[in-house]
Amino acid sequence: PLSSLPENKILVAQSPLLIVDNKNATLVCNYTYNGTAEEFRASLHKGTDSAVEVCFISWKTNKNSSNSNEEFNCQGIHDKDKVIFNLWNMSANQTDIYFCKIEAMYPPPYVYNEKSNGTVIHVKETPIQIQEPQSAIPLWIMVTMTGVLGFYSMLITAVFIDYWQKSKKNMYHQSDYMNMTPRHPPYQKNKGYPSYAPTRDYTAYRS
Repeated sequence: PLSSLPENKILVAQSPLLIVDNKNATLVCNYTYNGTAEEFRASLHKGTDSAVEVCFISWKTNKNSSNSNEEFNCQGIHDKDKVIFNLWNMSANQTDIYFCKIEAMYPPPYVYNEKSNGTVIHVKETPIQIQEPQSAIPLWIMVTMTGVLGFYSMLITAVFIDYWQKSKKNMYHQSDYMNMTPRHPPYQKNKGYPSYAPTRDYTAYRS
């Protein structure tokens, strides 16, 4: 309760652990303050020594301004008695402990909260999904081309088989024609007879 706080004292409360599955995190810094300041600054720091300022937000009455470290995607929002830091596209190497710092800037006296226990933000690694490259040619075009190529392949094969069978049949006909051609008669000793005359059998005249 505010009545139990010393004057111009700021207390901050954070959740101890925040697990990030989808690279996005929302860290809420609840605070209490019983002073009279009108201008404030809230910042988020990374590491046990708070060496890295991730982002900050400053506000005065209804006017807010926010800024982020180049290595982080962060935006701060002030809402009554809490400051919300939204972080996105976080990577596993950004897993660390984060601290909220609330400062009362103006009017004096300047005060800020004591260091809280912080919040461990655990960013889980996202498994790499290997996607097979998609063909730039639509499926229906590939199917059509395959069908056309298959048809022409069958047509060429049929023409070749028909030509081969006809060639084989012509070869058989030529072979039969050559076998029917009369052979030249055997060599005749008596050159007086024409080559086409049959050879006489002289044994019939012997007695």
